[in-house]
Amino acid sequence: MMDAPFDAAAFKAGTRMQWDKSAAGWDGHTTMIRQWLAVATGAMLDMAAIREGSHVLDVAAGSGDQTLEIATRIGPSGRVLATDLSPAILDLAARNLARAGLANFATRVMDAEELDVESRSYDAAISRLGVMLCPDPGAALSGMLEALKSGGRAATLVFSTPQANPCVATLMSVALKHAGLPPADPFRPGSLFSLGKPGLIDDLFRKAGFADVATTVISAPFSVVSTADYLGFIRTSASPVLQILAGLDGNRQAAAWAEMDEALDRFGGENGWTGPNELLLTCATRP
Repeated sequence: MMDAPFDAAAFKAGTRMQWDKSAAGWDGHTTMIRQWLAVATGAMLDMAAIREGSHVLDVAAGSGDQTLEIATRIGPSGRVLATDLSPAILDLAARNLARAGLANFATRVMDAEELDVESRSYDAAISRLGVMLCPDPGAALSGMLEALKSGGRAATLVFSTPQANPCVATLMSVALKHAGLPPADPFRPGSLFSLGKPGLIDDLFRKAGFADVATTVISAPFSVVSTADYLGFIRTSASPVLQILAGLDGNRQAAAWAEMDEALDRFGGENGWTGPNELLLTCATRP
């Protein structure tokens, strides 16, 4: 039997719904996420040359952890626009930045593949763990290019290969098994590893029209007290895993989570639990 053709519109609708549901859980783990991605986020903002006075586009901003860091860097003379497909999570981003006393930001619900922003008006455009979830990441990169001024910088962070991200790969494979689904192509459009193939994201940046494309591998271990803490984060905020398990009854979901817990225990020890993660930081310039 042939696989059904990929339906990008249905995929996006499902993604929006799941992130609307998971928004509060993701936002509730902001401290944990910030610790996990601190080094990678700092490197991304540095490579995008974000500084005081910059005008910045943040694509697939989520609840705005990195947006807050951008707003702090650029100061009152700068401006950052945070966009996301999910209205619920973007509302949280606006709340978080306002609570921090920041006023140099705006938020706008927007499909990353259809960026409706003023052309050639931004000094930098970034996306942290966002473009990999787009069915057509090339369209997102083309939109980021169009938004940039000449000489403006773009930078993205995505997961690399499943082998270098064994915790995420384990979660996905166990979820698929318990859902009765065959092992999926890890590099399929919109998946967590969709841009992890060596050289793929560089090619997409170049096809979009960027110059000076360069990718750096960054280690981003996820360190918490225990396996239970990690799974607590996943169970309340990891949309792709929850989407796979959504159709199962309570007992079958419980069995899946129990197997994940057992499989991930190998990353625990006397000093807590640390799961390996590897990210790709790609930066480029609009000619």
